[in-house]
Amino acid sequence: MIDSLVNYLGYEFVRNALLAGTLSAILGAIVGYFVVVRNVGFAAHALSHIGFAGAAAAALLGLSPLHGMLIFTLAAALFMGVAGDLLHRRDMAIGMVLSFSLGLGTLFLSFYRQSFAGQARSILFGSIFGVSSGEVEEIALLSALSLALLAFFSRRLLFASIQPRLAEAKGLSLTTLSAAFMMVLAVSVTLASQIVGILLVFTLVIAPAGIALRLCRSVWAGIVTAVALGVLVVWIGILLDCLTDCPATFWITAIFFLLYLAVEGFCRLTSR
Repeated sequence: MIDSLVNYLGYEFVRNALLAGTLSAILGAIVGYFVVVRNVGFAAHALSHIGFAGAAAAALLGLSPLHGMLIFTLAAALFMGVAGDLLHRRDMAIGMVLSFSLGLGTLFLSFYRQSFAGQARSILFGSIFGVSSGEVEEIALLSALSLALLAFFSRRLLFASIQPRLAEAKGLSLTTLSAAFMMVLAVSVTLASQIVGILLVFTLVIAPAGIALRLCRSVWAGIVTAVALGVLVVWIGILLDCLTDCPATFWITAIFFLLYLAVEGFCRLTSR
């Protein structure tokens, strides 16, 4: 088995997958921590569905799905950030937008006659081994910019997430912080979709942070744990894909699900 793994690491597409997976897992875990703290998990779900239409439109035009999804999610994220609490109270409106986005994406894909099934599968469930060296560079740049922006306002964002009224009273602009964070979340969702697909974005954005929050009390310990879990599971998933007939997406989601069950059971037992 070790020899087989070493042989697989000699292939460029496997190294690209590991690099892209590592970068996406790091960004997803860090952003996901703030998503869980701010209780805006719906936003990641919404952005992934909206991004599906953008990815499908880009495929129809012969462009990179990554670029199409990024444009659509950034535009939607800016709107969500500015809308703020008004959007949180519009559950029906959000549901209709998500449904329309999926329908619009399906319409775009239906026009793309060649390799329709493969294109749809890649967008919906990810294509980690299809990531090129150029896309790895793009992912690295987007991740670096997003993390730099998040580091710039992370303390204020955490303060506003825990004590929003007090933060507003101290002069912090909740709308500006929300819009900036939603833009970073849009990039994170877009990159995560390259690994696990649009339908399973929650796996990289929510799962590591959710598990870490159950285990750790301090913010930094939680973020470090989330990043470590995200990177480790992504690597295991990709390498198991090389050794088995099951896709990396399955392994990643399955491992996180088992980890969640184990951690939840452990926390409940120790709390009694």
